[in-house]
Amino acid sequence: MGAGGPQRGAGPPDGGWGWAVLGACFVITGFAYGFPKAVSVFFRELMRDFGAGYSDTAWVSSIMLAMLYGTGPVSSMLVTRFGCRPVMLVGGLLASAGMVLASFATRLLELYLTAGVLTGLGLALNFQPSLIMLGLYFERRRPLANGLAAAGSPVFLSALSPLGQQLLEHFGWRGGFLLLGGLLLHCCACGAVMRPPPGPGRRGGEAAPHTAPPGGRPRRRLLDVRVCAQRAFAVYAVTKFLMALGLFVPAILLVNYAKDAGVPDADAAFLLSVVGFVDIVARPACGALAGLRLLRPRVAYLFSLALLANGLTDLSSAHARTYGALVAFCVAFGLSYGMVGALQFEVLMAAVGAQRFPSALGLVLLVEAVAVLIGPPTAGRLVDSLKNYEIIFYLAGSEVALAGIFMAVAIHCCLRRSQDPPPSPGSEGKASGTENADVAGEAGPLPARVGQHGSLETLQVLSLGAGAGEPGVEAESGPATESV
Repeated sequence: MGAGGPQRGAGPPDGGWGWAVLGACFVITGFAYGFPKAVSVFFRELMRDFGAGYSDTAWVSSIMLAMLYGTGPVSSMLVTRFGCRPVMLVGGLLASAGMVLASFATRLLELYLTAGVLTGLGLALNFQPSLIMLGLYFERRRPLANGLAAAGSPVFLSALSPLGQQLLEHFGWRGGFLLLGGLLLHCCACGAVMRPPPGPGRRGGEAAPHTAPPGGRPRRRLLDVRVCAQRAFAVYAVTKFLMALGLFVPAILLVNYAKDAGVPDADAAFLLSVVGFVDIVARPACGALAGLRLLRPRVAYLFSLALLANGLTDLSSAHARTYGALVAFCVAFGLSYGMVGALQFEVLMAAVGAQRFPSALGLVLLVEAVAVLIGPPTAGRLVDSLKNYEIIFYLAGSEVALAGIFMAVAIHCCLRRSQDPPPSPGSEGKASGTENADVAGEAGPLPARVGQHGSLETLQVLSLGAGAGEPGVEAESGPATESV
């Protein structure tokens, strides 16, 4: 990868300045996932001022989310070219400028371009680099770090929605947008924290000189699309697509579903708070659990189990008509939803390794963007046409459960296929020297044996099965260490 791209040095420090990086990731994740939803408190005032309907106004949040997911490959290329910190600083300025400019909007189209496109792009340029940097600072404690960073989403959603309501009441939507734009400047402070970890032959993460191979062609891939050829990545991408089709639907329809069941408005709104409170506890707890010695080698299966539990929870909620049953559903849904949120990027990091994680993350977010634009809108149209929430919950639960089953079965079958060839002489009981070198180059040392079923190395074996012997792999070696 090019100078400025993320590279692993002597090894992640698993502490030290990494805790400051983790705190910044917590804030960035909170803004990225919580801000598009928190803006919805201004919709009623926007509808009145612009004379628009709810669906037209809701496009502000939809465009923001589409930019967050859909610009993943662009963010990957920028990180590879310039590094995490510069990209995050520019992203913070763009996110803030979008909301400030939106406060002067006189048409909905101007809101779409400012609060939607500009702010969404700024959040995307912060979210993805923060996850990349987190993976460079943590290895042994990475599941816990991912869980703690993911907890920023429910925490900020619980805080930003009431804050937005207060700003709306005291300053109107224009003043609220202006102040929220100032609040988003904290993304720049978080970006400034993202200094690269020191590596061998460098002082504090300074860039190593850029070199070229004998042919004179620079060893740089802004977006390493070769990761798509890895079986582990393909399994993960299909899983994420199926998951995104139905994962967010129950949370979107929950309040209206409760009202349809005869629950008072205030009690129905409280159900989302129940989901949020359980989610806040579940994410860091699941991250700590996944870091245990016995469970971390099987984190991919734990992720599959979380998806299956979430899908079954959705399926069972179709018959929940009393308030007590709905509260029980919210507790179970918040627990499984938090587990999914805490584990999703840990599994991807283990699947493709640190060097290809930026490219893999960008491509996965693009796949997820397509699913998000299909799933929830389709569910809304079905509700409007069928006037039946039960069918929607059945459909969403089936999609998420299918994602979990598919991932578990695909990993198990691909692992068995990779183990079918008999070991060569001198390689019994351990991986070959070539495999060890490849694994070290992909993701550094990992705690368990390659041959263990369901382990993190299972995903590495899948990657090696598809990536071995690819032309141009040596181009990734480049300098020993490079600046982030």
